[in-house]
Amino acid sequence: MEFRHLGRSGLKISEIAYGNWLTHGSQVAEEQARACVAAALDEGITTFDTADVYAGTAAESVLGRALHGVRRESIEICTKVYWPTGPGANDRGLSRKHIMESANASLRRLQTDYVDLYQAHRFDRHTPIEETMRAFDDLVRQGKVLYIGVSEWRAEEIAAALRIADEMGLDRIVSNQPQYNMIWRVIETEVVPLCEREGISQIVWSPIAQGVLTGKYQPGAAPPAGSRATDGRGTGAISEYLADPILRRVAELRPVAEAAGLSQSQLAVAWTLQNPNVSAAIIGASRPEQVRENVKASGVRIDPALLRRVDEILAPVVVRDPARTVSPTERP
Repeated sequence: MEFRHLGRSGLKISEIAYGNWLTHGSQVAEEQARACVAAALDEGITTFDTADVYAGTAAESVLGRALHGVRRESIEICTKVYWPTGPGANDRGLSRKHIMESANASLRRLQTDYVDLYQAHRFDRHTPIEETMRAFDDLVRQGKVLYIGVSEWRAEEIAAALRIADEMGLDRIVSNQPQYNMIWRVIETEVVPLCEREGISQIVWSPIAQGVLTGKYQPGAAPPAGSRATDGRGTGAISEYLADPILRRVAELRPVAEAAGLSQSQLAVAWTLQNPNVSAAIIGASRPEQVRENVKASGVRIDPALLRRVDEILAPVVVRDPARTVSPTERP
């Protein structure tokens, strides 16, 4: 396993991170989830990503139990706040009240005194950025949070938060967690250039496009039994990737992967890591063998000619404009 700095900070994270968005507490039984976490640790993954909203807060609890007994200093735990975690009017958003209450609840569920990275899960247009950034800074000063980041923020939103932090002398954002893969490349236009200038890196989710880039879904064919596309809890996140034009292009990636000595899944994960602004690619798993396969993307350097071939194959379906709708509507 190789490691990269998180933004301009001194923190190093494993370039393959383990995430539990659609697995722990919902699609995968706890015993199986623990086996996946154990496999991740065995393979050298030290960075674990979750959120308070996943599986209605159950995912944090499962991860906390799975990591119980692991030397705390040897791992990095990342979680998020924004989406509703209860029925109340203040059980959502990025107000000081919700941030503080959610942070304390996440710490209890994760069975830890602090999280390494606390992320604003979305931008809150109904709360002043000053309030949000001050609350995050207070958590850092309290020792409950070591670093702060955001998830799926636009370039102008990140820039506004940086400006406020600099003006008020608050802790700065060090990371963004966007969707990024061979097909969905929206961040390349504005987010990455800004983040490169400001010392912010990307921790990307969906590097294999919810499994589509593995090549297991075929154009004109029914999804394989037991796949995410057949599970009602995960279909919203994958449905728009299953269009035949996309699947036909993905099928053409097989010889590229073979030429690189990789599986299509490994090629997809390694592809995201060729971007120097990416610190880690988050993988999910329902079986330990999926973890063991995808960690092999760590340290891979893809030949530039093969990277150009990927672009040639996928050019008609690549999405760089966020106004287009190929991206799943349900995002972690």
